[in-house]
Amino acid sequence: MARKDALLRLHQRLVARRDFLRKKLGQQLEELPRERDVGDVGDAATDGACSELDTQLAAFETRELRLIERALELMREGRYGICEECGQRIPVARLNAVPYAPYCVKCQRRMEEQDQHEDNFGISWEKAYEFEGQLSDREITLGDLEVER
Repeated sequence: MARKDALLRLHQRLVARRDFLRKKLGQQLEELPRERDVGDVGDAATDGACSELDTQLAAFETRELRLIERALELMREGRYGICEECGQRIPVARLNAVPYAPYCVKCQRRMEEQDQHEDNFGISWEKAYEFEGQLSDREITLGDLEVER
């Protein structure tokens, strides 16, 4: 019974967060800056940086909204709180921390480790850095420069 009560409270949290994010993202969409005159280069740079930050924040919130909606869908189907990888129950403590968690901690860690290895495509970034360092330490000669005559 305790798990069922916890899941009901989690449902309420998810719905509240979903509604908040929908409202916030809707407001951000309405407040998108229209083209306007920019005073100088400094103002343009500041506006650009603020716009980039707003865009990244909106992307993060959109991703969270998608995860919440997926969790609510799983609740409707009766599959919420079950790890989508191994099929085991996700502990309520994890769901309290991350209510839209689709994986148990063990599977999440394993997937993150695999992603880190797959992102590298077998490239040794340390060797690439060392090679770049060797190139930049080398002195340039006139033969290295292309000069049009």
